[in-house]
Amino acid sequence: MQGSRFWVEARVFIGFEIHALTGLHIGGTGGGIQIGGIDKEIIRDPLTQRPYIPGSSLKGKIRCLLEKHYQLPINRPIGKTMIHSCKDPDSYRDCPVCQVFGVPAEEKFGTQTRLLVRDVLLAEESSKLLEGLPLERSYAETKTEVSIDRITSAANPRTIERVPAGAVFGPGEMIYTVFNSDDGVAEPAKDVERLYVVFEGMQLLEHDYLGGLGSRGSGKVEFRKISIALRKRTDYFERETPLGTFETLDDLMAKKGEILGKVKAELNL
Repeated sequence: MQGSRFWVEARVFIGFEIHALTGLHIGGTGGGIQIGGIDKEIIRDPLTQRPYIPGSSLKGKIRCLLEKHYQLPINRPIGKTMIHSCKDPDSYRDCPVCQVFGVPAEEKFGTQTRLLVRDVLLAEESSKLLEGLPLERSYAETKTEVSIDRITSAANPRTIERVPAGAVFGPGEMIYTVFNSDDGVAEPAKDVERLYVVFEGMQLLEHDYLGGLGSRGSGKVEFRKISIALRKRTDYFERETPLGTFETLDDLMAKKGEILGKVKAELNL
């Protein structure tokens, strides 16, 4: 991309709420040090002590589910985990995950990530509701789980924190960028088509779980009150074009093709 011109053609803004259908555990730090302490605490805003959903957790989970859905090789270590990352420009050109979520900066053939995911704070109404409940912990319930040693039959209890079922996080926001360039590295029409990958990732998350302890009942979530809007480069600061509002993700998926068509029409693609 050296020497080429590369710019933002448009941004698609995806607003939403996340409803916890079962208890939600996204881990924080600390706990379990003192006798009777919590073994697994939830992450909290250090200023308000309210739980929230980090954008990194939401984005990382969606990416992980899409990697499995598209059967992509998990070939690159990132911290203590592994992700998929294309190794050459030919595979990157047609990769639905790397095109949307990006590749490490040291890979010179890639563009920057197209998807930005913000932290999702606990909704004010849910905050007030949880403050009024007789919970064991601030904004959280405690759940004791017991593992049994298969050899000695000894019980090993541990206590975890969860945001109770029914809590609502939002408003949340994801921003999807449509790029353009003068050398064909970025193609707006293909970027618009790949917006469906984000919608698919959201649906995969609803069918899986967010946070930890999902195989034991935690983390079932649902996207609601979804809004889609567009800002074009040509009149970016003057106008935002609404593309639709949807009560549920199923409603959005039923109109997926129509939304992509509207974006293409607005961008004359």
